[in-house]
Amino acid sequence: MAKVIPFKAIRPTRDKVSLVAARSYQSYTQAEREARLDHNPYSFLHIVNPGYKYDQEISGKQKYSLVKNRYLEFKEDAIFVQDEQPSYYVYKIVNREGYVLSGIIAATSTEDYKNGIIKKHEDTIEYREHVFKDYLKTVGFHAEPVLLTHADNSVISAIISKTQQHRAEFEFTTTYRDTHYLWMINTPETINTIKQEFKTIDKLYIADGHHRSASSQLLCEDLKQQSKQHTGEEAYNYFMSYLVSESDLKIYEFNRIIKDLNGLSKEAFLIQLDTYYRIENRGETLYTPSKKHQFSMYLDGEFYSLHLRLSKYEFKTSLDALDTQILYKTILNPILGIKDLRNDTRIEYAHGRNNLVSIKQKVDKGEFEVGFGLVPVTINEVKQIADDGLTMPPKSTYIIPKLRSGITIYEF
Repeated sequence: MAKVIPFKAIRPTRDKVSLVAARSYQSYTQAEREARLDHNPYSFLHIVNPGYKYDQEISGKQKYSLVKNRYLEFKEDAIFVQDEQPSYYVYKIVNREGYVLSGIIAATSTEDYKNGIIKKHEDTIEYREHVFKDYLKTVGFHAEPVLLTHADNSVISAIISKTQQHRAEFEFTTTYRDTHYLWMINTPETINTIKQEFKTIDKLYIADGHHRSASSQLLCEDLKQQSKQHTGEEAYNYFMSYLVSESDLKIYEFNRIIKDLNGLSKEAFLIQLDTYYRIENRGETLYTPSKKHQFSMYLDGEFYSLHLRLSKYEFKTSLDALDTQILYKTILNPILGIKDLRNDTRIEYAHGRNNLVSIKQKVDKGEFEVGFGLVPVTINEVKQIADDGLTMPPKSTYIIPKLRSGITIYEF
């Protein structure tokens, strides 16, 4: 039974929302960041990069305090204003490829995360959890929702559709040509219906935001210990999430590119691959795999299809059947010597939106030696692995949308 509640969002005013909204800081090139910081005084980047004001890089706890100061300045200048009533927020994104996603922004329970109602499919790094927990503790807000997915629910979908028949509170298009819409739901009857419908959903799955979820749980435990009158209903018991139906979620594959063959010649490498794969040389014709347990490989100017020899591979768990795990267990680790998928500098990842042409270009330039293309992981695979208490290899899924920061803010 998921606990999903409305909250009073802090939001940019209608006239400034398109200027405030920002992608994640790391997704910008240095030139892009500098252009936005130089020419857009309303960008949320000014909050997350407070050192810009003093023309220097600032880190650690000093940075956290300055982030909070910049945020408070945005509130003092009425760039951000808090809603008067707790609301659910219907949020819709239409990207330049025509893909449409609608869902509800709300507050979700850290207790649900702790108890496994909110399920994860990726491991988190403990150090990063604690760093972000300390950041949250200082700044006092969430600026980007965790992306959660749930089983399709006809009642919630109907409410979302009906809400979208009215004029949106926000409507703006980014330079990426994605259009964003936001509506508020604050009538008591509809709020109660949504709340009760989420209670009928026994599992929510993290699609994107594993570290933010884990850090929010750590923060809740910290603040609970410090409070003499903890009730479980304080704002710190929740974190902001964007909840979407699983049938609407778009998952791309993450392909792999490797810098060398671990000392092997091309011929020796292909012979070792033959143990687990039926190999066919496709020449210069771009080959994209279409089924599970089939891979594309680009090596020395040629594409190859790799079909897993099912008689040679043992499927013991749901994780064993995952293509990213198969690639790791049969090629990356035993042949190419890549054991640590997170930290080994010999491997990089290219999400499927950039397709296999980008891999070919990097190999042809000599930046990498070999590239592998996969088919996307399905939502059912994500759910099964989460339900089994297992975790996927890093970079197994590239899930859209990538949400913008600063559109709705949750204070605790």
